[in-house]
Amino acid sequence: MDMPYQRIDTAKITIAQIIIAQYVVLAWFFLALGASLGGLFVTTQSSPPLAIGLAVVVPILLFFLVYLTSTTFRRFVYSINPVTITAIQFYRVLGVAMLILNGRNILPAVFALPAGWGDVAIGIAAPLAALALASGTRSGKTVFLIWNVLGMLDLILAVSLGILASRISSGLPVNTAVMAVFPMSLIPTFLVPLSFILHLIGLNQLRAHPQL
Repeated sequence: MDMPYQRIDTAKITIAQIIIAQYVVLAWFFLALGASLGGLFVTTQSSPPLAIGLAVVVPILLFFLVYLTSTTFRRFVYSINPVTITAIQFYRVLGVAMLILNGRNILPAVFALPAGWGDVAIGIAAPLAALALASGTRSGKTVFLIWNVLGMLDLILAVSLGILASRISSGLPVNTAVMAVFPMSLIPTFLVPLSFILHLIGLNQLRAHPQL
């Protein structure tokens, strides 16, 4: 019979490693915050949202690069508790902000409704997925796998619809311009890539340690 989740000690996480990881995430957040407050993500109607696109893609690519080239980093990733990083994605319920903005005719429905409801659903389900994995049962692992896959698809769909909506709504009264302005700009420039990376870590844990 499967045992409940226990931390996999493939490597001992040192205090220094934890502190470094925290500082990296904080530096990333403040970089996104500073760029948002400085209006660096705001573009003209005729220009593509290149800065936001880079803010989404670059952190994920850097994660892959460091993961593939650093044994120490891989061991650190393996040692992260997947239950914890799953439960904290409850913050995805912040996607309700997009639904509110749509209700106020600030964001177009083609983007706000699927992206907003998708985030809310994934956020509400996050603690349940964490509990499912912590149970150590085979069905719990299946729930955890499905939740991660759906969470990643939600992010991909939201980014794709955001790009599409930014093009088709350009020049219209209701457009996606607010997503480039603080505080909404922190969703695509920080929370989206962070969530995607957390999903990658969770799936990697399941692949590397099928005994979870």
